[in-house]
Amino acid sequence: MQRTFDIFFAGIALISLSPLFLFLILLLRTTGEREIFFSQCRVGRGGKTFKLYKFATMLKDSPVLGTGTVTVKNDPRVLPVGVLLRKTKVNELPQLINILKGDMSIIGPRPQTERCFDAFPTSMQCDIGSVRPGLSGIGSIVFRSEEEMLQTNNDPERLYDHVIMPYKAQLESWYVRNASIWNYFLFIALTIFVMISHSSRFVFRLYKSLPRPPAALSYFISSDYYE
Repeated sequence: MQRTFDIFFAGIALISLSPLFLFLILLLRTTGEREIFFSQCRVGRGGKTFKLYKFATMLKDSPVLGTGTVTVKNDPRVLPVGVLLRKTKVNELPQLINILKGDMSIIGPRPQTERCFDAFPTSMQCDIGSVRPGLSGIGSIVFRSEEEMLQTNNDPERLYDHVIMPYKAQLESWYVRNASIWNYFLFIALTIFVMISHSSRFVFRLYKSLPRPPAALSYFISSDYYE
């Protein structure tokens, strides 16, 4: 049933947003490096890789520059137009095509590169890989400020591999264990709310069973969310 809703919602969204797509295509074609789309191999359901699509927001060679696949706030590899697209998450919209193709769902664990997927604890990789990755989900909601977390740390790659990814794996694994059509629709609503309010605190009050964040992330994911 979820697949039916995926196709319906993605189809409606692509039709409704087609004027915005055309505008962005023209904008990207005449600015920056004139690249429109960025594609990258991500790990999907069953461990199979697929090409994920985004609007181009960074230098073409960004995966081999700076912090590689880890993006921090004010990353110099991000193009001027890309700053706005990333902040509003509009750069993610081409993934609606991935949803129609069956690579992804509207809601699920965020699809990772192989390098990032390998940073998940081995014990949780099987669970996370058992469902279609999502355009949004609990990991996306909780880590909406991930770039800020990385930007304020002296060793962002270490923080990402040894703190963020293990905790993100706990969250995504929690979703897989609690997946339901009710949570599917609720997370769609929560995603829209977070984009408008720029706050995800209430998620921890709504879902009391969510894994608690590690101390290293307490500044961004405060323990008072659980009070």
